[in-house]
Amino acid sequence: MFCGYNTENRRMTDMQLTGSEILIECLKEQGVDTVFGYPGGAILNVYDELYKHSDEITHILTSHEQGAAHAADGYARATGKVGVCFATSGPGATNLVTGIATAYMDSIPIVAITCNVGVSLLGKDSFQEIDIAGVTMPITKHNYIVKDVNNLADTIRKSFAIAKKGRPGPVLIDIPKDVTANKAEYIRKVIEPAVPSREIDESEISEAIKLITESKKPYIFVGGGAILSDASEELYTFVKKIDAPVTDSLMGKGAFPGTDPLYTGMLGMHGTKTSNYGVSECDLLVVVGARFSDRVTGNAKKFASNAKILQFDIDPAEMDKNVLITQGVTGDIRTVLHILNGKLEQQEHKAWIEKIMEYKERYPLAYHPEILTGPYVVEEIYRQTKGDAIVVTEVGQHQMWAAQFYRYTRPRTLLTSGGLGTMGYGLGAALGAKTGMPDKVVVNIAGDGCFRMNMNEIATAVRHNIPVIQVVINNHVLGMVRQWQNLFYGQRYSATVLNDAVDFVKFAEAMGAEGIRATTQEEFQTAFARALTLGKPVVIDCQINPDDKVWPMVAPGKAISEVFDEKDLEEGE
Repeated sequence: MFCGYNTENRRMTDMQLTGSEILIECLKEQGVDTVFGYPGGAILNVYDELYKHSDEITHILTSHEQGAAHAADGYARATGKVGVCFATSGPGATNLVTGIATAYMDSIPIVAITCNVGVSLLGKDSFQEIDIAGVTMPITKHNYIVKDVNNLADTIRKSFAIAKKGRPGPVLIDIPKDVTANKAEYIRKVIEPAVPSREIDESEISEAIKLITESKKPYIFVGGGAILSDASEELYTFVKKIDAPVTDSLMGKGAFPGTDPLYTGMLGMHGTKTSNYGVSECDLLVVVGARFSDRVTGNAKKFASNAKILQFDIDPAEMDKNVLITQGVTGDIRTVLHILNGKLEQQEHKAWIEKIMEYKERYPLAYHPEILTGPYVVEEIYRQTKGDAIVVTEVGQHQMWAAQFYRYTRPRTLLTSGGLGTMGYGLGAALGAKTGMPDKVVVNIAGDGCFRMNMNEIATAVRHNIPVIQVVINNHVLGMVRQWQNLFYGQRYSATVLNDAVDFVKFAEAMGAEGIRATTQEEFQTAFARALTLGKPVVIDCQINPDDKVWPMVAPGKAISEVFDEKDLEEGE
C-alpha cells in the first residue's frame, strides 16, 4: 500500500513561500511528525523554518548524520510510515550514505533531504560541495536535485509516493541553498490513500493453486515482503489453509507467529536443522516476499533441489534472479494471499507435518544452562518483556541469537540490517523506533564491536530523553568474524581481538545514561528488570566467553542440508 496525492487542490490562499517554507509545508502535508538530522551551513534556511514549526514537527538532533539515517530507517520499520532525515552538504550528505544503502537493501521507505551549495556554485568544487545525487544513485529508488523552487513541492510529493509505492525504498532530495531561499507559489495538496495499481494475473493465481493442491509436502518460506505489505493476517490464514510448516528469513520474523506449532525457526546459514532439512526434503516451497539471499540458500544449485518453487513477490525482478522458480505470482503480497485464501480448498498434510514435528523435537536450539551467554540474555529479555518489545540489533553473533531465541509474534518487532549487514545500525534505529512507538519497550542488542561504531548516539538518547535499553553482548572480540577464523582459518585471529580498556559502564555514565555490568545470569536478570523501571537510557554490559559460537551453521559453499552444530563438530561429522 502507498499514499499518493489527488489532482484536486484545496485552495486556502495562493501563497508565495520560500523553498524552506514549502519544504516544511509539504512535510506537514505528508503527515510527518518527526525528522532526524544534523544542521550545517547549506541547510540553515531549512532549520530556521523548522524552528518555527517545532510544535508540529519534532526534530531529533543525532550525534552523527549516519545515526540520523538509521533513526529514520528504524522509525519507518517500527511504524510503517516514511522516515525522514536531514543533512547539510558535503560530508553531512555523504555521512547519510551507509544509512540510505541499509534502507535500500531492506526495502525501507525513507526520504533523505540534503541541501547543497547554491546553483551557481555547483560543479565548481565549492566548499562542502558534493554530487550527492550521483553518489546515491545506485542505492536509492530515485533521487532528485531541485534547481528551481517552482519544482520543489511536486518533487517532495513525488518522493514520498515513490518511497511507499510498490516495493518500498529510500529517495533522496538535494536542494541547493539558494532554492531554499527563493520564493514560489505554494498550493496545499490533500494527500489521500491510494491502492496498488498492478493487477494480479489470474493465470498466475491458477497455476499457484494447481501447484499447492498437487503438493504432498509443502513448506512455506516467509520474507520481509510479508511485513512490508502488512500481510500477517492473510499469511496466517494461508498457512492454516495449506496445512504446512513455516520458516522465515531474518527479515521475515514476526510475519507469522514464532510461537505457533507450525513454525520451525529461521532458514539458512544459521537456521534450525528442522527448517534446513525440511526445505531440502519438501516437494513444494512457497516463497512469500523473500529474495533468496545467499545467506538463506547456501549453495544455490543445491537449494530445495527436491521441490517445485512457487514465489510471491511485488518485484518481478526477483523472479528467477538467484534461484530458478517453477511459478511466480507478481503483486502485493497481501493482495495475492487474499485472493488465494478465497480460492483454495482446505488442504491436509498430516504425515508431512508429523515428520517435521519429529525434527523439531530431535533438533532443538540449546545453550549452556548455567553461565551468562548471548542466547540466555535474549531469552531473558523475551521473558521479562513477555515477547512484547521491539528488538533492534546490530550485526553479528548477537544478531543471530536475537533471531533464534526471541519468539516474535507480531510484525515490525525485529528491526535489523539484513541485506547490507550494517554494524552500527542498531542504536540509531532503536532511537527512531522508540520515537515512533513511545509506548513500546525498545531494546537494542549489540556486540561490543558494533556498539563502538555508533555508541555516541547514547548522547542523543540522553539529550532527548529517549529511554532505550542498550544491551551489549561483550565478548571482547569481533565474535562472528572470530567464529569463522576459528572454524575455517586455522584459529588465526587476525585483527578480531578487542583487548583494550574500554569500560562501557563508565562510558554510559559519562554520557548521562545508566550503566550496569552483568557477569552472571542472576546479575543480568536484576539489571534488565531494573532497566525496565528507570524510564531513562540504560546500557547493560554483559560479559560473555569470547569463544561462544552461533549454532547451528552451514559452511560457505555447502548446501543447507549440510547444516552442523557443536555436537556434529565434536563427533567429526
